[in-house]
Amino acid sequence: QVQFVESGGGLVQPGGSLRLSCTATGSIYAMGWYRQAPGKQRELVATVTRGGSTDYADSVKGRFTISRDSAKNTVYLQMNSLKPEDTAVYYCNFLPWSTGARGQGTQVTVSS
Repeated sequence: QVQFVESGGGLVQPGGSLRLSCTATGSIYAMGWYRQAPGKQRELVATVTRGGSTDYADSVKGRFTISRDSAKNTVYLQMNSLKPEDTAVYYCNFLPWSTGARGQGTQVTVSS
């Protein structure tokens, strides 16, 4: 089964930026970045198709940019103008979510 390795999270002040990376152990297809905050359900925040078409949740539209490098089996999430409500563990996965392919996630904390 494909596994994902997410990286790039950290502690950042409101208004700051982070770039997340996710490398898969196998081929990637339609992909998504998801996040889960404590006590909340998992949320899909950005998607990218095999052809490179992208879509975003309203809460991150205009601030986040998803991209992919299929040759490297890697997906990226550029996050700008971060807000405290963006605090969560971020995961990449297939679209739709595959329970057998989950990675460990990367923690993003936005706080002053």
